[in-house]
Amino acid sequence: MSTRVRKLPTGFGRLWTAQTVSSLGDGVSHAALPLLALTLTRDPMALAVVTAAGTLPWLLFGVLGGALVDRWDRRRTLWAMDAARAVLLVIPATAALLDVLSIPLLAAVAFLLGLGGLFFDTAATAYLPDLLGRDPALLERANSRLRGAQTAMSGFAGPPAGSALLALGRAVPLLADAVSFLLSALLVRSLPDLPRPVPETRESLLRQARAGAAYVFRDRLLLGLALRPAVGNVAFLAVETVLALFAHDRLGIDTYGYGLLLTAEATGGLLGAAIASRLGRRLGTGTALTCTAAAEGLAVLGLAAAPNPYVAGTALAVCGAGMGATMVLGPSLRQAIVPAPFMGRVASTSRMLAMCAAPVGAFLGGWLAAAYDLRTPLYAAAVLLLAMTAVTASMTSNRRVEAALRAADPAGGPDHTPSRDPDRESTPDVR
Repeated sequence: MSTRVRKLPTGFGRLWTAQTVSSLGDGVSHAALPLLALTLTRDPMALAVVTAAGTLPWLLFGVLGGALVDRWDRRRTLWAMDAARAVLLVIPATAALLDVLSIPLLAAVAFLLGLGGLFFDTAATAYLPDLLGRDPALLERANSRLRGAQTAMSGFAGPPAGSALLALGRAVPLLADAVSFLLSALLVRSLPDLPRPVPETRESLLRQARAGAAYVFRDRLLLGLALRPAVGNVAFLAVETVLALFAHDRLGIDTYGYGLLLTAEATGGLLGAAIASRLGRRLGTGTALTCTAAAEGLAVLGLAAAPNPYVAGTALAVCGAGMGATMVLGPSLRQAIVPAPFMGRVASTSRMLAMCAAPVGAFLGGWLAAAYDLRTPLYAAAVLLLAMTAVTASMTSNRRVEAALRAADPAGGPDHTPSRDPDRESTPDVR
């Protein structure tokens, strides 16, 4: 690989600004939608329906959505999805002004926002490597900035802004989110119109979706990159399910202190995203991914054994840093090595695996806490994370990563095949 330092193109600045604005709106709606539902009902199941509706599109249409993105123009998909979500949010805002807002309407809006997010996120993941020429160093720098902005906007600024705007009126946070999507759409509309990868042969959407999923499962490196967030979500949701109760009953933390705990985790996430590229250069991407995985497992183990809030906050900050770095290094590597015609399907398959794992973790955490005690889900999550680290270490090793990057380098020549993994059995048949 070349060591020459390249600058991020001007178009990336517009993409970064668009996603930052959109992430702020996401943070606003993330806080506002549950609070709006709370103004309509106190039924926990009804509230859960609104929350769950936003994740259903990934579970139902994840791989098919990726196949569609691989067929569509990616820049057009980006701005069209943002424009559609801006228009969509006008509907519940109008209903709130007319005092006809309802739980079914909020659930439907959450579902459609999630569907738009599926296409937007997948298209953005596929568009970025084309914009940056699939340069691994540029991709790490770009994803570090995107991840940092997303964490800052959706994790820090957005939720309190959503709560504050709701105090001004039920329609206000919805309209604010609509404005954020509209601004993002206008910025994305000005991005360079890059050539769209066109498959050499035409085939059914379902067959293309299956080929994309097979591409992940037959490649040990891509499978290792997909297992990390999937297994991680099982562990992290097991922790998140009982974290508030654990903090209150075992650590004596009040509501304000619990907010500070979450802030510590988000702060760690910002730090991890900022140093991810440096870790990758110093240790190698494969070793860095193994180290961040081990750090997450040890941090959750420290959280389980924490005797006071200070140790717990430190453990969550370390865990957040590991997750932040992983969410820069993993996607950047995937974007650098996956051929453009497969990018949407590979990204959506990996994301779908992670989303499907989340409910399993939530159920596991609740069951272990009820059957044993509040620390048991945390210890189980730590064991799961450390076991996952051991299993995926060889799958995402430096040797395997370097082989994949060499294979993906256009300098490899026209006869070079996309089968990057030396241990891969075969390349999926996509004809």
